[in-house]
Amino acid sequence: MGKATVLVVEDDVHLLEGIRDILELEKYQVLTAENGVEGLDVLHNQTAPPDLIVSDIMMPRMDGITFLKEVRKQGQWLSVPFIFLTAKGEKSDQHKGLRLGVDDYVVKPYDPQDLLVKIESRLERHRALIAAHNSGMATLKRQILTMLNHEFRTPLTFVVAYADMLNNPGDRALSDAEIVAYLKGVSSGADRLRRLIENFILLVELETGDARQTYDWRKFPVEDLHHIFKDAQERVKDLEPHPCSVHIEDEMPTFMGDGEYLTAALAQLLSNAVKFSHPGQPISMGARLVDGTIELWVKDQGRGIPRNEQEAIWQSFYQINRALNEDQGAGAGLAIVQGVAKLHSGSASVESEVGQGSTFKIHLPLEKLTA
Repeated sequence: MGKATVLVVEDDVHLLEGIRDILELEKYQVLTAENGVEGLDVLHNQTAPPDLIVSDIMMPRMDGITFLKEVRKQGQWLSVPFIFLTAKGEKSDQHKGLRLGVDDYVVKPYDPQDLLVKIESRLERHRALIAAHNSGMATLKRQILTMLNHEFRTPLTFVVAYADMLNNPGDRALSDAEIVAYLKGVSSGADRLRRLIENFILLVELETGDARQTYDWRKFPVEDLHHIFKDAQERVKDLEPHPCSVHIEDEMPTFMGDGEYLTAALAQLLSNAVKFSHPGQPISMGARLVDGTIELWVKDQGRGIPRNEQEAIWQSFYQINRALNEDQGAGAGLAIVQGVAKLHSGSASVESEVGQGSTFKIHLPLEKLTA
């Protein structure tokens, strides 16, 4: 594997050339610029971002701090390791850089070996993070493919079988009742497929971080939680056999959040409550303010969760006794709930006893959601 590409931004031409020579002797590919403006031009003109940036702080036209800010604004450069060259005594600039996410500093006058060691260590760290990310993505892909293979077969079988009976009724005409029953079968299978696909898409967005950008531009002041709970109920098709009550405290505070994501999370909790409760067992849900935290909760009287499983259930695609409970679904619901809670700077938890039911909670810290 060839050496990495390094962009060096330095207004002292002699120092710039010296750094370039040092790096080229070590077989690095070197790009150069004399200030932040030229540095941005170099970045824009590359088909791929450099592997690392080394930049002075004090420069004309655009200094290093401003250059770092502009670099971090662009998604394609966000993860590029960034090292500052700084003179002794520039502590305030170092603090600014650290707050903006600079990776390291080299103090001038610098030892060439020190510079090379810091560059290589940051590159190695970056390579390790990329490898870990790719490994995680590969694992996620395998899990999704496994679940798709398992979970899509049943609803697809319903759709194909009922559609085939409609298209090929044999030697006799189908009665109206039979046509209605077959159409309901197709509709039921198609609806389950739609829910599976929507859940997988949302889970992937949460796992990869894409949901963060959506949350940032879509969040708005949540003033009334009643419509969120109502929308969640409307999304759960099998809720009808269960009496469901909603309890929202009066005068709940306004907070910044994403109503669509919160609705999806509550629908997942409500769907689980239905799935693991016998028909007719009541389900309750609501919202309250607890010690400066908004708590959204869903309570059932179902089978409950063993204590030794209560931590693992939040993992993507994890299920308890899948072989015993084939109706459990894809195992994405609680991972979605936890992901939505984290988007809101919060967390999720469960209180449960086997045979007595479960209470799932989403904790939204009001201080962080109103800042």
